Amino acid sequence: MARILGVINQKGGTGKTTTSVNLSAYLAALGKNVLLVDLDPQANATTGVGHRQKDEEMNIYHAIIDGSETGAIIKKTDIFGFHVLPAASSLAGATVELASLNGREFRLKNSLNKIRTDYDYIIIDSPPSLGLLTLNGLVASEQLIIPVQCEYYALEGLTQLLETIELVRSSLNPELKIMGVVLTMYDKRNKLANEVVREVKEKFPGHVFDAVVPRVVSLAEAPSFGKTILQFDPRSKGAEAYREIAQEVVQLS
Repeated sequence: MARILGVINQKGGTGKTTTSVNLSAYLAALGKNVLLVDLDPQANATTGVGHRQKDEEMNIYHAIIDGSETGAIIKKTDIFGFHVLPAASSLAGATVELASLNGREFRLKNSLNKIRTDYDYIIIDSPPSLGLLTLNGLVASEQLIIPVQCEYYALEGLTQLLETIELVRSSLNPELKIMGVVLTMYDKRNKLANEVVREVKEKFPGHVFDAVVPRVVSLAEAPSFGKTILQFDPRSKGAEAYREIAQEVVQLS
């Protein structure tokens, strides 16, 4: 039975999709069967693993809105044991359509329950917003990973996110827990970056991953080639960080 982990931050540019894609790749490299769920209409996680989704092809939209068979929509990636439930731009309309559906917050959870026994880990890449799609991700998840970039305004919006998580916990998903915060885009020469690290560790004592993701060009370049950092530059510092984070996730779950 898969552990379901949501990667979430309603703020854009935090390294959320980078974390979802590369954590999934390294969990697969550790011998785990992994499904990456792309819940973002921008579909960056889908293209980031090398899958070119056509709009007319079945995608996650059809699973959560039409109740289509989830297993038939899942695609393999080039990494053994690593699959993706793809998104497409049609998913943008799902937020409006979800509003009128019964059990609208549970649509993703119900879709994933059908295939949950096929995987060790299901990683949900949520959109950078707190709308109905993200709510579906929160309801479906058991534990959350929150990427926070080591930059100015890094903690902006985190209070709102934590309040939303608490609301979901009290009304829809009482088992929901925060696994940890992943610090991303870290530059040790930058004084501000070091201040952010200290501040995050104060705000989330005992809930910050030991491995910190550095600001490296290869992590930004890899998605344009449809590759994870494991495939694109496995000896880089970015690859090393995600390898360590995957090991930490296995220990914590």
